[in-house]
Amino acid sequence: MSTTNKRPIPWGALGPWIALAVTCLFFATQSARFLSGENLSLVLQQVMVVGVLAIGQTLIILTAGIDLSCGMVMALGGVVMTKFAVDYGLNPYAAIACGLGVTTGFGLLNGLLVTRIKLPPFIVTLGTLNIAFAITQIYSESQTITNLPSVMTALGETFNLGSTEVSLGTVTMLLLYAMAWFVLRETAPGRHLYAVGNNPEAARLTGISVDRVLVIVYSLAGLFYGIAAMLSVARTGVGDPNAGQTENLDAITAVVLGGTSLFGGRGIILGSLVGAVIVGVFRNGLTLMGVASVYQTLITGILVILAVAADQMSRKGAR
Repeated sequence: MSTTNKRPIPWGALGPWIALAVTCLFFATQSARFLSGENLSLVLQQVMVVGVLAIGQTLIILTAGIDLSCGMVMALGGVVMTKFAVDYGLNPYAAIACGLGVTTGFGLLNGLLVTRIKLPPFIVTLGTLNIAFAITQIYSESQTITNLPSVMTALGETFNLGSTEVSLGTVTMLLLYAMAWFVLRETAPGRHLYAVGNNPEAARLTGISVDRVLVIVYSLAGLFYGIAAMLSVARTGVGDPNAGQTENLDAITAVVLGGTSLFGGRGIILGSLVGAVIVGVFRNGLTLMGVASVYQTLITGILVILAVAADQMSRKGAR
């Protein structure tokens, strides 16, 4: 029987799904509560903010870049939209638009610094991380904004799916992933993004404007950070200037665990969703087991190292 038409099993794409299944199976044997609809819904609510941040982070990492500023840009966007609505009495929808504009502007700034001045993305976003943090603390006077209009907390509300309560924010996250998957897989801009990440010079020679793609990618990432800010505000019910201080690393962790290569040009957006859920499942499962949070952080760090090591070995094997 001929095997010339057989496709190899895409272990790189299946890996995150297998890891998620094994993780869920393990915790199901450790706690009877783990597989309950209520608990699984809670996991998705806990990861929805990082999950949306991971969409923007995935777009950037696919171009062989990285964004360390995403968490603090998100926090700034949340403070801007809540402060505009509460302190200045601006229409909530207009206030949300202002917050989205600020985060998108930061993304645009990152993109311009990377493309026009040719600074490394790591250095650029490390700088804008600190800038966003300082502006957030100065503008908010380090005070939490409360008494938000109902429009800003609407995505934190739930509806019943059978006997399980599902958050509107969770549905929003899933819809955003579906949209991002379609654009990356089925459209020319999506293919251009992969081409730039795989080989910028080859992409340029085929007529793709590499700098334009990068600027659009960083700007879109900023927009996703603004949407993540909306979800964070809706879930907590406040504008928190101290939000986002670990979410940048959590988002990168989700992308790496989801199989996207840090070297660019390879990865599936849905893998980042799986990566975010893996982190959420680990933390939730270990909490149900009574394991201290410091060990949760330890295990997450080990998972990241293993994922990057696997990516490195697969690259060497492909040569």
